[in-house]
Amino acid sequence: MAAGQVILITGCSSGIGRATALEAARRGFRVFASARDVADLAEIARPPSVETLALDVTDQHAIWAAAAFVMAAAGRIDALVNAAGYAHYGAVEEVSPEEWRAQFDVNFFGAVDLARAVLPHMREARRGTIVMVSSVGGRVVVPFAAPYCASKHALEAVSDSLRVEAAPFGVRVVVVEPGPVETRFAEKARRLVAPLLARPGPYRALYAGAEGAMNGDFQRGGGSAEGSRASSWTLSRRAARERATGSTRWRGCSSR
Repeated sequence: MAAGQVILITGCSSGIGRATALEAARRGFRVFASARDVADLAEIARPPSVETLALDVTDQHAIWAAAAFVMAAAGRIDALVNAAGYAHYGAVEEVSPEEWRAQFDVNFFGAVDLARAVLPHMREARRGTIVMVSSVGGRVVVPFAAPYCASKHALEAVSDSLRVEAAPFGVRVVVVEPGPVETRFAEKARRLVAPLLARPGPYRALYAGAEGAMNGDFQRGGGSAEGSRASSWTLSRRAARERATGSTRWRGCSSR
């Protein structure tokens, strides 16, 4: 993508989404950074290079309104970066149906609906890039993280299909697979795990071991600035391949 092109990014309140917005703006792109609470974006708002908007990715009306807002403001959408997401933890037996659905609403359906909202504009322009921020959890499964891993596996399956469907219209679909990253994502994961450690039941001892392993992975992981390089890399290379996969410590990325 050339400098000056227009990017809509979700999940910009923290982590990879936020760092990607700043990195893309530094590279000269016009960025529309979104989050559920627009107040969380006050520190990165730098019109006209970074414009902010409220967007709850579980609200279909808000999704289509966001795409319309960007089109009205910029007249085009050259790229979408789906970075919004969180991880829900727990044994499959103990995760409620509501918790499963909430995980998929954000990590999977939100990304799919956003792709559907921008695709008509990209097809008409016969160009565009859709970046799906997945995870190494979209390729391998981590015990007690089945809801998160399942949502990322589903996202990658849709991305692989969409890549073929969109290619005749000049639209690329790229999957980014970060390893553990020490951001507010990790902080939220720890908050979600805390009640599991206090809950009596057959999995309690296993949760404690899983929590220790999770903390070690996050502490060894890179920061959000490192994670953002893969998303920005997929935007800046027209010949980028279908995936950008990060190592555990995000020492850059590899493609395949």
